[in-house]
Amino acid sequence: MLIDCPDRKGLVARVSGLLYERGANILHADQHQDHNLGLFFMRVEWALNGHADGPNSDESHARVFDLDGFKAAFAPMAAELGMRWKLTAAERRPRMALFCSQYLHCMADLLYRWRTGELDCEISLIVSNHRDVEGLAGYYGIPFEHVPVTAATREEAEARQVELLARHHVELVVLARYMQILSPEFVERYPAAIVNVHHSFLPAFTGARPYHAAHARGVKLIGATSHYVTAVLDDGPIIEQDVARISHRDQVEDLVARGRDLERMVLSRAVRWHLDRRILCYGNKTVVFD
Repeated sequence: MLIDCPDRKGLVARVSGLLYERGANILHADQHQDHNLGLFFMRVEWALNGHADGPNSDESHARVFDLDGFKAAFAPMAAELGMRWKLTAAERRPRMALFCSQYLHCMADLLYRWRTGELDCEISLIVSNHRDVEGLAGYYGIPFEHVPVTAATREEAEARQVELLARHHVELVVLARYMQILSPEFVERYPAAIVNVHHSFLPAFTGARPYHAAHARGVKLIGATSHYVTAVLDDGPIIEQDVARISHRDQVEDLVARGRDLERMVLSRAVRWHLDRRILCYGNKTVVFD
């Protein structure tokens, strides 16, 4: 369960107390306070099979956690405390779609991590405005959809993409170096559910050629950023970032090569944390729970 609400005393006790009363076996809990804004954030994970109080109790046998009963009991408390909350079962695997263009390093990395079990999800389809990734999709047995995009056909292409996502019941869209700008209408359909990787350390060097801009500026560090997509280009809540040191000897081609590793790492981490329900968005920021 993910929770955010105005901060006040006793919030952790109220939540954990109710779980205890219902017989939950809490496996992990983490919380964060934004003191400037007076906000509280919490993630709690528990087993659906709880245990009674002690070995000598008449109820010492294992009992099944009543999830529906907990929801009914938690809802009025959440309303009282002004909580926004989201409860999901860990066993439910989200349905994800991958978008890319012609750069395949992030796509190949995500597919490998998915095949080895690192990403706990269903990959419903791969969408691209080019055919470069079609062979990779076939190798992993994932449906591939070629949706060309031009300035004249952008609206029709997005309509086709939206239809595909709806048909496959997709919950998370990952832009694995998809080099097209999504319309505000598209983004609005998936709030905090489109993850992008940008090949710079945002907010520096936004746009399509950040490595060229970084080289022209003579920076000594390059980076990559994974973030949620919003209607404003490269301005969504940041999930993960990483950097690599470079020198005056490195040319644009060297920056691109070094950057590919950063892009793979920050995107895979962000996707995994989203699938593990470890991220809460507020304002234009994120809390990423341990």
